[in-house]
Amino acid sequence: MTDQDFLDIPIQTILPQQEPFIMVSQMLHYDDVFTQTRLLITANNVFCHDGHLVASGLVENIAQTCAARIGYINKYILHKDVSIGFIGAIRNLEIHQLPQVGQTIETRIEVVNESFGLTLACGEIRLSDGTIIAEGEMKIALSE
Repeated sequence: MTDQDFLDIPIQTILPQQEPFIMVSQMLHYDDVFTQTRLLITANNVFCHDGHLVASGLVENIAQTCAARIGYINKYILHKDVSIGFIGAIRNLEIHQLPQVGQTIETRIEVVNESFGLTLACGEIRLSDGTIIAEGEMKIALSE
């Protein structure tokens, strides 16, 4: 599958979250280590306040990038239902700035370790000009 093919995947089909809590607009890339997503920040986003996406929205965006990865694997590789995951831990989270309504962010996660239903990923969120606005580590536990 090419990166262009990922853009054609309806994001709702690979995420357990549903509107209004979808924090990923498109999947841009997947491989065994890296997954990348995009989100256009809109005024009606439940995590927007005073024209900015708040820190909890950035955390949820990283978590849903992890969910998109797992959902893609389940649906397109393993041919099974989308799994529900839970944030098990957040470490070394740094928020450098909050994106504004109208901006687009791209989130990239790198899977550091996977074992026994736990995934440790390093996440990084950038503005479209490449500026890093948030980064940190997240541990995701999958529900069976």
